[in-house]
Amino acid sequence: MSVNYAAGLSPYADKGKCGLPEIFDPPEELERKVWELAQLVWQSSNVVFHTGAGISTASGIPDFRGPHGVWTMEERGLAPKFDTTFESARPTQTHMALVQLERVGLLRFLVSQNVDGLHVRSGFPRDKLAELHGNMFVEECVKCKTQYVRDTVVGSMGLKATGRLCTVAKARGLRACRSADLSITLGTSLQIRPSGNLPLATKRRGGRLVIVNLQPTKHDRHADLRIHGYVDEVMTRLMKHLGLEIPAWDGPHVLERALPPLPRPPAPKLEPKEEAPTQLNGPAPASPKPEPSTESCAQHNGSGPASPKRERLDSPVPHRPPKRVKAEVAPS
Repeated sequence: MSVNYAAGLSPYADKGKCGLPEIFDPPEELERKVWELAQLVWQSSNVVFHTGAGISTASGIPDFRGPHGVWTMEERGLAPKFDTTFESARPTQTHMALVQLERVGLLRFLVSQNVDGLHVRSGFPRDKLAELHGNMFVEECVKCKTQYVRDTVVGSMGLKATGRLCTVAKARGLRACRSADLSITLGTSLQIRPSGNLPLATKRRGGRLVIVNLQPTKHDRHADLRIHGYVDEVMTRLMKHLGLEIPAWDGPHVLERALPPLPRPPAPKLEPKEEAPTQLNGPAPASPKPEPSTESCAQHNGSGPASPKRERLDSPVPHRPPKRVKAEVAPS
């Protein structure tokens, strides 16, 4: 079905870079980054998640630009491998983790580029979900606009253009990104426009951006934190740090409106090992002991304590030539 879906898409020349090499953070680095992510999520008051095809690969649905993605294989003249159908695909650990984060009030809104319907089938509330590219299970009446979530994929994959423009601008995803203080992208290279640029709306308003993806993305340079790892592993570690259980999927069911939130979890307490930071910060307390070096730096730098590391690096230079230093060494 994913292959048929891709073949039925309108011609799209700007597919971006396909088949880029995947990057994996070392285990210790991954743990440190996920711990930092847990702190950001808990401290933020308005968190928006953005999901792409990468979160559904564990369900057997191929992505588009990965090493074995639909468009990557197409460029090689090969057919992509599809291990399941949209109807039989099951929500992943990431899908269910997002459901729980919304239930406890740590996720305010979800923006998805996926059409596989797994967010809706996982039980994520539709009033907090913007499916930018549609949903292959949703059918809408053209007269009354009532939507029906079907058990099987709808035969037609899209509506044909009529030449008329809609006068009602919903833009729920854009509004959510503008009001968010933290945007987190999962499994997307952010190359498709305009959906790939939505996380930047959070940055423009002074918010933060976290990117979780195995491949480089279009907006890596704008990210406050980049995590290279499987999204299921990242989300499993995140939920552990937040003290939350990932609910089991008990079958497809549609939730139109969000339920009242459950109690917010306490602050994360499981800290990663601090060996590396301790080694880096160890020399810092010892170096301020020599009083002359601090004073000499204060004469050259009006900012004073704003950059103590620079002061310690500069201080030995003016103190090596004086005879006073040699005189102190000689008696010893």
